[in-house]
Amino acid sequence: MDWISFRFNTERGVTMNLSGKDAYSLMLKDYPDVMNIEEMCSALGICTKTGYRLLKDGSIQGRKVGGKYRIPKIHLLSYLKVCDLAG
Repeated sequence: MDWISFRFNTERGVTMNLSGKDAYSLMLKDYPDVMNIEEMCSALGICTKTGYRLLKDGSIQGRKVGGKYRIPKIHLLSYLKVCDLAG
């Protein structure tokens, strides 16, 4: 499995290297495996308007079920990996 480097903003500037499986089990552990828009925005610390924009432009993959977005947690981790590599 590929290693993903996630940077956490701490006082000590800690950088942790996590496998995809470890990242999935550790990061966002307090959230369900499939989130709604409010849970996704809370996890990312963004407003719902930004959350909808990220879904609509394809930055984060999600599906509409019954008119409401459902976002698998793994897609948030994929998005965070892209953001980490770009930032």
